[in-house]
Amino acid sequence: MEKGAVFPLFYLPSVEFFKNMNQFAHVSILLEKEEHFPKQTNRNRTSIASPNGILNLSVPVQKNIGSKGHTPYKEIRIANEDNWQRIHWLTLEACYRSSAYFEFYEDAFEPFYQKKFDFLLDYNTQLLAVLLKALKMPVTYQFTDSYEKSYLGMVDLRGEMHHKRPSNYQNKPYYQVFEDRIGFQNNLSIVDLLFNQGPQASKFF
Repeated sequence: MEKGAVFPLFYLPSVEFFKNMNQFAHVSILLEKEEHFPKQTNRNRTSIASPNGILNLSVPVQKNIGSKGHTPYKEIRIANEDNWQRIHWLTLEACYRSSAYFEFYEDAFEPFYQKKFDFLLDYNTQLLAVLLKALKMPVTYQFTDSYEKSYLGMVDLRGEMHHKRPSNYQNKPYYQVFEDRIGFQNNLSIVDLLFNQGPQASKFF
């Protein structure tokens, strides 16, 4: 019997991410913070719907930390010299201001695009807590305290849900702002689902 699952910690994770969290909510959930930070993954990247199709947003991180790129996730610093927060927030507003529930959640998310965070781990962790609250998912989790290649009896999702390896997961269709222009876009950031469906979001996992 599965003891639980080990999750990566993403920026504004996908619908699939929360479907998986919901699946393992009754057992043990570990969030990985001891791994070497893998580049070009959803740990600092998310996808939303725009009038022109899927739009990727990335949190810039500082480079040249550690040796040979082997920097622990927990030590990854956000490159706040870039004006990324303002750009991300203006983009979210442009894409979702007309959605049914953007204003409902606006006050919860806007501080993440105003306050400066030093570490990506802290930023993503605090965002995750807000997302779980918005989804009304009573999920408890712990962080890894050392890096392990595998966990006996636990499902390892650390290498899954990668944007370069499209998932077979199909979430239930729901109304999207630009669906009439670009069609329904599957498995986007959870904020797409939240802003469009609000308190009913968890029914579309």
